[in-house]
Parts: sequence; structure tokens; C-alpha cells
Amino acid sequence: MNIASLEDESVQARLIQQILSEAGHQCTIFSSGREMLSVLARGNDYDLLLLDWEIPDISGLDVLRWVRANLGHGLPIMMLTSRTLEEELVTGLQAGADDYMIKPIRKGELVARVHALLRRNKPQPASEASFPCGPYEIDPANEAIRLDGQKVELAPKEYELALLLFRNPGRLFSRDVLSNSVWNREIPATSRTLDTHLSNIRRKLQLRPEHGVRLNSSYALGYRLELIDPDSVPSSQQ
Repeated sequence: MNIASLEDESVQARLIQQILSEAGHQCTIFSSGREMLSVLARGNDYDLLLLDWEIPDISGLDVLRWVRANLGHGLPIMMLTSRTLEEELVTGLQAGADDYMIKPIRKGELVARVHALLRRNKPQPASEASFPCGPYEIDPANEAIRLDGQKVELAPKEYELALLLFRNPGRLFSRDVLSNSVWNREIPATSRTLDTHLSNIRRKLQLRPEHGVRLNSSYALGYRLELIDPDSVPSSQQ
């Protein structure tokens, strides 16, 4: 993979480059944030960015913010930092970092974290084969979901949301993950867009216990499609 590393300390930069080269990756070193931004602005062909937080001219945090604002969230980014305060690390994650690593650099940990990020962000071919979920049949090839054999009419974004949930029953999705997966951007917490779409698919698809599914929601934690046994649900709840 093609990795770019922002590191102004020459010994650390060579160490990072050596570790990643030995792991089979190509690593380009940038010693200034301005230099990295200049290259990224002309076109990005990197698979991963490693950003040192404390760079004299433009900090790694500012580079991170520029990338998220201008290149989106598709490019994985890991912060390398000597900072250990929780609030500072949270600031980096909230700004769009996918992971962080506390210095000093440890070879095994760096390689493991890099490989985990690359696996997580590697596009996976979506299966076009239909699959069942209780009384539902999900047909990705025709972008259709059927309940008891009848196609349910869904708006495009409603379908994408429902497909994501049906493909991952039991998985808890945060609001940010859902909005980035379907809209390719974060939706402000004050917006009702996501909630309205989820309410629509709950109603249109009749996501109720008698159909063996339940869409659980927690504003703080996220949303989860749960599979349940309809026979275990008291008749008063059906």
C-alpha cells in the first residue's frame, strides 16, 4: 500500500519508513504540513496517512481537518502523538482521525494498527445474491426488499439504510457511521434527516416483533436491527 507519513523529526521519519517498508508498503515522508497539503491538493493516491500531531508549520491536527473538509472520510488517517491527555485524543478523533498511537513508536503495534486500518477501509465487493431475513427477502441486484413476497416501496436512501441494517443484524451503528455510509457525510445532530429515514423504513417495512425483527434506537449510542423469535413475543406486544 502507498502510505504518506507527516513527521518532522528525521530519526523518527526514517524509523517509520523502515518499519513500513519491511512490512511491504511504500512510505513517502513529509517533513512539513504545508508540503503534504500541497501534494494532497494536487490529487490523492495514498491509501493511508500517518500524521504527527506536533509539526512546526502546520500541525497534524490542522492537516487532518483539511483532509476531512476537502477529501472526505474515505482516506484512513492515524495520528502519531506524544500527547496522552484524554481530551486531546478525543479532539483528534472528533476531528476525523480513525485511530491514534502514542509515541514512542513500537514496530509491532504500528504494523498491526496500519494493517487494521487498511483492512477496515479496503472496499469489499458487495454481494448481489438475494438473502432472506425472516419473512423478508433482500434483493440487492434489483435494489428491492420484499415482505411476504410483496415488494416494499422505499426511497433510494431508505433502501440503502435498510440494506445496511439487514446485512448487519445485531450490529450497533452510530449516527456518524450511518450518515457517512449512506450520505457520505456527517449529518448534524440537530438535523432530523437520519431519524426521519429510519422512522420511514420502520413503518414501511413493518419492523415489528411479529416479523422477527426490531429496530432498537438510542440517541446516544446508535441503532441496531435485532432478530428475535416471534413465538417468544407475548401476543399483547404483537
